[in-house]
Amino acid sequence: MAKQALLKFVQLDKQTPEKRPPDLRAHDFREIYDEFSPDRAAEQAGRCSQCGVPYCQTHCPLHNNIPDWLMLTAQGRLQEAYEVAAQTNTFPEICGRICPQDRLCEGNCVIEKAGHGTVTIGAVEKYITETAWENGWVEPLRPEFEREESVGIIGAGPGGLAAADMLRRAGVQVTVYDRHDRAGGLMAYGIPGFKLEKHVVERRNAQLADGGVRFELGCEVGRDITFEEIRARHDAVLIATGVYKSRELEAPGVGADGIVRAIDFLTASSRKYFGDEVPEFDSGELNAEGKRVVVIGGGDTAMDCVRTAMRQGAKSVTCLYRRDRENMPGSQREVANAEEEGIEFAWLTAPRGFKGDAVENVIVQKMRLGRPDLTGRRAPEVIEGADYDAPADLVIKALGFEPEDLPALWGVPELEVTRWGTIRTDNVTHATNMPGVYAAGDIARGASLVVWAIRDGREAAQAILESLAAPARMAAE
Repeated sequence: MAKQALLKFVQLDKQTPEKRPPDLRAHDFREIYDEFSPDRAAEQAGRCSQCGVPYCQTHCPLHNNIPDWLMLTAQGRLQEAYEVAAQTNTFPEICGRICPQDRLCEGNCVIEKAGHGTVTIGAVEKYITETAWENGWVEPLRPEFEREESVGIIGAGPGGLAAADMLRRAGVQVTVYDRHDRAGGLMAYGIPGFKLEKHVVERRNAQLADGGVRFELGCEVGRDITFEEIRARHDAVLIATGVYKSRELEAPGVGADGIVRAIDFLTASSRKYFGDEVPEFDSGELNAEGKRVVVIGGGDTAMDCVRTAMRQGAKSVTCLYRRDRENMPGSQREVANAEEEGIEFAWLTAPRGFKGDAVENVIVQKMRLGRPDLTGRRAPEVIEGADYDAPADLVIKALGFEPEDLPALWGVPELEVTRWGTIRTDNVTHATNMPGVYAAGDIARGASLVVWAIRDGREAAQAILESLAAPARMAAE
C-alpha cells in the first residue's frame, strides 16, 4: 500500500492548484490559488522520489522534514503529516503560502533536476495545515506547568511570534511589545491578501493570546516605554523588530508629491483591507486608483506593490528594474503572476530623475549588464543618450529595507551593531553583547524571508530556555 502511494513522478505530471483567472483575481485581494482536493494532494505528494539525500529539506531554512510529510500525505495519514510539519515550523500554513519555494525547496527538488517537474511542496504544505485547522488538530498552547521566568519580545513579526510560541509552550511568561495595533508585523501589514489572507495571521495571533501570550500593542520602545524598563521587567529580552527603514533614491525631483515608499503604500492598503480608517488612502496619496503607476525595484516587495496597484484600479502599472529578468532578486513565480494580471516590466531600466512638483514623468535611463560586481552578479551600466520619459502619477520606491538605528532610538549606545546597522549576535544562540538580550530575524540578519525569521526566532527561544535553565542546573550540582 505504502509503495503504491509513492514514487509516482514518472507516471504523474506536476500539477499546481488552480489559479483564479487574471481578469477576476486582479480586482480583489483574495488569495489567487485554490486548494488541492484530497485526491490531488495525495497524488502530487506521491510524486516524491523519497531520495536518500533530500535537497528540498537541505535548502529549507527550517530543514523541514519534507519527504516524511509528503509520504504521510500520499498515504492519507494527514494528521500525522501535519504533526511532522509542525515539529520544525511554527507557521506551516503561512510558509506554504508565501515562501518562494521556486528558490528554496521546490527549486532544489531532485526530480525537478531530473526533468520530471518538481513536487508542489508548498501547495501540499498549505493543504495539510488547512486540513489540520479544519479538523482541530492544531494544538493549543497549554503548557504542562507554569514557570516564573518571563521573557519580553520586542516585535510581533514572524521571528518574535515564533519565539513567543516556543517559550509559552515551555511555560515561560511571555509579553510581546509592538508599535502597531495588530500583531503579525509584515505578515499583517506588508504582505498583501492575495498572497496571505489576513484571517490566516489573525488565527495564529488568537491562538497565542488564548495560550497566555500577553500583547502590548501600540507600544513603541523609546516613546511609550524604555528599553531598560523592558529589561527590568523580564529575565530575558528578544529584539525582533524587523527592518522598516526604506532605502532612499537619490535623483533630481525625488521629493515631488506622488513619490512614496513601498512600506507606506502597502501598509495603507492592508489597513483598508482590515477596515481601518486610512486618511492617506482616502485622500488619494497612497491610493493607485485611476493613476499611471511606476514601481521602482525588482524584489518581492516590488511585486507586491505592482499587483496591489492593479487591484486598486490603476490605469496602468509599470515596473522598472535595472537588471534583466534572469537577474532579479524576486520570485519568478510572482513575476509570472504579475504579467498575467497586466503589469508591464521594463527590464534594464532605472530612474534618472522626475518631472513635476506633483510627479508627471519619470526620466528613465536604459541599462545594460556589464562585468560581475563583488556579489558575482553582473553590474548594470547606463547606456548614455537612451533616456526617455515615462508618464506617472504615482511612483512607488521599492528599493529594499535597512535597519533603524536602535542604539540611538532606544538610548542604549552599548548595544553593538554591525557595519550594516544590524544588531551583532552570536550565530548560534542569537545573544547580543548585552547580558540577557537576544536578537533574531531581519534586525540581526538583514532584510530577508519570513521563513528565515521563523528559524531565527525558534533558535533564539531555544537558547533563552537553556539560559533560563542554567541557574537551576548549577544549583542542583
